[in-house]
Amino acid sequence: MKIGTNGELHLTYCTNIHPGESWTEISANLKQYLPELKQRLSPSAPFGVGLRLSDRASRELLEGDRLSELQAWLHEQNLYVFTLNGFPYGGFHQQVVKDHVYAPDWSQRDRLDYTLRLTHILTALLLDGVDGGISTLPLSYKPWWAGQPEQQKTVMQASTHHVATIAAAMVQIRQTTGKLLHLDLEPEPDGLLENTAEVVAFFRDWLLPVGGVWLANHLEISQSLAERHLRDHIRICYDTCHFAVEYEQPHTVLEQFHQAGIQIGKVQLSAALKMQIPHDADKRQFLGDRLQPFAESTYLHQVIKRHTDGTLHHSPDLILALAELEQTAAQEWRTHFHVPIFIETYQVFQSTQADITALLKLLQTHPACHHLEIETYTWDVLPPEMKFDILTSIQREYEWVLSVMGEGSDRPPSST
Repeated sequence: MKIGTNGELHLTYCTNIHPGESWTEISANLKQYLPELKQRLSPSAPFGVGLRLSDRASRELLEGDRLSELQAWLHEQNLYVFTLNGFPYGGFHQQVVKDHVYAPDWSQRDRLDYTLRLTHILTALLLDGVDGGISTLPLSYKPWWAGQPEQQKTVMQASTHHVATIAAAMVQIRQTTGKLLHLDLEPEPDGLLENTAEVVAFFRDWLLPVGGVWLANHLEISQSLAERHLRDHIRICYDTCHFAVEYEQPHTVLEQFHQAGIQIGKVQLSAALKMQIPHDADKRQFLGDRLQPFAESTYLHQVIKRHTDGTLHHSPDLILALAELEQTAAQEWRTHFHVPIFIETYQVFQSTQADITALLKLLQTHPACHHLEIETYTWDVLPPEMKFDILTSIQREYEWVLSVMGEGSDRPPSST
């Protein structure tokens, strides 16, 4: 749905919330949930779709008439796709995902081929006058290459060439169709790109010089034009949960990206858990007991611990951090767990909701990005007291965003 003073912002939610890896399963989910949500939130205006397609679904959607059938159904329902989630390649629900979510990484040909299929699909679905983005992983998973500088360099080199290959495809699409597409790299804790400084370094040291040479040779253009194309077509997916876990403030991130000439292709609206660490041993025990249900076995829940001197210390997963809670010298923990964005406090915990609010307010006055995607995908693994039925949960997230933006939907807010 379009929001903002002049309808310049596109708001959606990511359909990775709904389990399903085959196109048949994904299509059934779209038909089950999207018309009802549209009716609740935007009955008379176009309603945006943040589509998640697995590798399997991307292959199946390109078979036969399925893509044209999807186009016809979207048109009939007054729905439009402007962003795809191309981060999880394979299964994402009801199985152990953990660090498998990063495989294959951007050094692998399978990741390139999958994303090229997504590029083809988005080109077909994208409406004229609307740019389209594909969010993707932050190149690779940093712990895989810990202590292996030469292997990490090889991964960076291969990843840069593959990302530049996507840019080349998007340049040609823009020249032939007039449609602007961008690949949105999504930094997150323990990703090979996990914070603002690492993103800026990747653009400066790899994407522009190395990817620029490859693109200039491939398209037979100048290096400077190749770099402009890379800046247009390779952007960042700013996930508010991820940057909050890194203790980075929205205004600082936006300014640093602006100074580096790096564009934000999509903002994912999501909240992390944060907690102050008490000194008392009994209170720490109580905190650990309350945290235990969040240490579930499906997803990685990286923890970054801030000490009184401002230094940050990482744990790769919450279950490992909990073993250190009794002795930790940290004053605050933040963990990568996507909790509902419309709730600010969870008894002894807080969320990083304030970071979402701050970023949304900034976007109203400094439009650094105009794609917004709600991304709370952990409903199935939340503790029971935090669960609602899925339609009500999604609706409440939309309504919270609209209230922060000073807007309303076509319908009065729900009373739930």
